Amino acid sequence: MNYEYMKVWIVIVSCLACILSMQAQATSVVVGAEQTEAYFPLLKGKRIALFSNHTGMMKDKHLLDVLAENRFNVVAVFSPEHGFRGDAGAGDHVANSIDSKTGVPVLSLYDGNAGKPSNESMEKFDLLIVDIQDVGLRFYTYYITMVKLMDTCAEHHKKVILLDRPNPNGHYVDGPILDMKYKSGVGGLPIPVVHGMTLGELAGMVNGEKWLSSGLACDLTVIKCLNYTHQTMYRLPIPPSPNLPNMLSIYLYPSLCYFEATPVSLGRGTDWPFQVYGHPNMKGYRFTFTPRSVPAAINPPQKDKLCYGVNLSNLSEEEVWKKGIDLSYLIDAYQNLNMGDHFFRPFFENLIGVDYVRKMIKQGKSADEIKAMWQDDVVKFKQQRKPYLLYEE
Repeated sequence: MNYEYMKVWIVIVSCLACILSMQAQATSVVVGAEQTEAYFPLLKGKRIALFSNHTGMMKDKHLLDVLAENRFNVVAVFSPEHGFRGDAGAGDHVANSIDSKTGVPVLSLYDGNAGKPSNESMEKFDLLIVDIQDVGLRFYTYYITMVKLMDTCAEHHKKVILLDRPNPNGHYVDGPILDMKYKSGVGGLPIPVVHGMTLGELAGMVNGEKWLSSGLACDLTVIKCLNYTHQTMYRLPIPPSPNLPNMLSIYLYPSLCYFEATPVSLGRGTDWPFQVYGHPNMKGYRFTFTPRSVPAAINPPQKDKLCYGVNLSNLSEEEVWKKGIDLSYLIDAYQNLNMGDHFFRPFFENLIGVDYVRKMIKQGKSADEIKAMWQDDVVKFKQQRKPYLLYEE
């Protein structure tokens, strides 16, 4: 009797597991690239250019390979910072090349030509597909390259099809809106540090707010994600760039990137990029690390020097993403090193986007006091972006 009962119980448990698995599959996020029925008909008979990198995957295949298998005429691939295969370091020169698998020319947009393709390149294709994983921050350069491509496509009357992907920092808006006098290669639009939008939403806003040159609008079609909202905590299946190796680094990035404009190491050249910070002269810390030259960080700050500092790699992801931008790490290092204005490089304002943050840190203001200064910007931007949201907040 017990044996029969056990058999029935096993069958019931198995059925429940199948149902739960089916429900999970039904509600899992489907990225734009996977919805081929929505955009394949638009590609027939067209010469296609692709803006993508190693993140442009459709489960276990790259979009470029899928397009080639379906005999679409892909004539060029535009690659961003970090290159098409995603293995170049931040700011590294990336040369043109040929994709070894498909033979398609790969044209770098990060080789010193200001991120815009040449007129000759623009004559080669009829429409551009954009498929790349962003992380939703103003100083992460993929969106800047996308906007420059939109700009050039608008000038040359080329259509853009954007295959949308979730924003892993899409659940909140934080940070000051960029003062456009600090517009640079790490800040291209008047948006907060954390804008909380997908690339599809941001592209629509670029058009709607007339942010392209001469007020032009790009012929844009966005293939939306399915089963995604701004409260979906989407885990990236592939690291978006070499120094953002895991979700914790992606959640800490909005708080730690400002160290790029200081002498402090944020872990490039270690096992914990964007998860630690330190300096050889920081006092009172037991945790140490030594940045080394590695392929993704050839010459990292404080290379080969023993740094003392803080290990954030044991923080819980939830703890970090709930807090949002936290300038307490930057303030801690500033006060510990006691270098005054020598702590900051001019690049700092390009990253934070305004001039008052440096001043407030020097005045001894707390992270919360500084954060309060940009709350009006957050409210203003959330209202401004509303017409362009494609997904539920």
